[in-house]
Amino acid sequence: MVDALIKEIALTKNYLQGETLETIYFGGGTPSILYVDDLKRILDALAANYNLNNLQELTIETNPDDLTTEKIKELSSLKAMGLNRFSIGIQSFFDEDLQYMNRAHNSAEAQTAVKKVQDAGFEKITIDLIYGTPTMNDERWHKNLETAFGLNVPHISSYALTVEEKTALDNKIRKGEAKPVDEEQAARQFKILMDEMKRNRFEQYEISNFAKPGRYAVHNTNYWRGKKYLGLGPSAHSFNNTARRWNVANTINYINSIEKGELPFEEEILTPAQQVNERIMTALRTQWGLPIAEFGLRVADLITENLAGIDQECYTFANGVITLTDQGKLFADAIAAELFIDEE
Repeated sequence: MVDALIKEIALTKNYLQGETLETIYFGGGTPSILYVDDLKRILDALAANYNLNNLQELTIETNPDDLTTEKIKELSSLKAMGLNRFSIGIQSFFDEDLQYMNRAHNSAEAQTAVKKVQDAGFEKITIDLIYGTPTMNDERWHKNLETAFGLNVPHISSYALTVEEKTALDNKIRKGEAKPVDEEQAARQFKILMDEMKRNRFEQYEISNFAKPGRYAVHNTNYWRGKKYLGLGPSAHSFNNTARRWNVANTINYINSIEKGELPFEEEILTPAQQVNERIMTALRTQWGLPIAEFGLRVADLITENLAGIDQECYTFANGVITLTDQGKLFADAIAAELFIDEE
């Protein structure tokens, strides 16, 4: 797999058209299980094929149960190569929630993992929290947030529980062995999340992402503001403003294709209308909102016409920028769809 990733890096070196890399994100699974020497090989390959002079942020996703003292020490050796940020998949600080979500770690490991990474000298840490699980009442959600704030991390990402088809949780729900997700509960806990983040001086710079002032994730910010990105590995997605592409999901097929010097991806070329709609979808989720003037007068007029059908409590429209209110954030996807322009 690592050999294939390194070869894919070389095969895709022209995808971003010579732009310098600002962020590198090891994610989409559990990259922390890789040996540090393998991570170094991947970083060396990136340095050989891309300009890393402007690299601001290098993140690795981790699970609390992987973050032993020895593992953190090994990962700390990557500081010299740019590693400066940890994303830790906490999900919850309660064992019952973690068991429902089929997580391998427990609540004690969740807190200990964050403290160990801090002790190793890493200040840029983000943790993930999940709300809306049937095991989590509002009181427990408040306690989860209090625990997170007590850890003094500068960034928190939080998402409503979604159940993917054909997963272990989906199977349990279908068999009646686990309770399904309650959408009203999820909406209520999202409101609690927004209120508590404001109270603790976190800024909601994107619907699911909260940070202390000036501590936004560069990677997340670039993504939601429409910058190009390259994904590497099975199932990885890439976007260059005019087309989306995604690698084959099957690992063996991915490796076999790369060994032949072939990039195993499918691609969708976006029409002009789709490019506008892509921008609407992402920009509307951010605190910076959707500046409609960037599309030109004709498209801006179409978006403004579509805006007339949306409840005014859900947005503000000032200086040519559409921004969602807290009420609107509950319906972000639906509002974006209402603003989409049609193909001509």
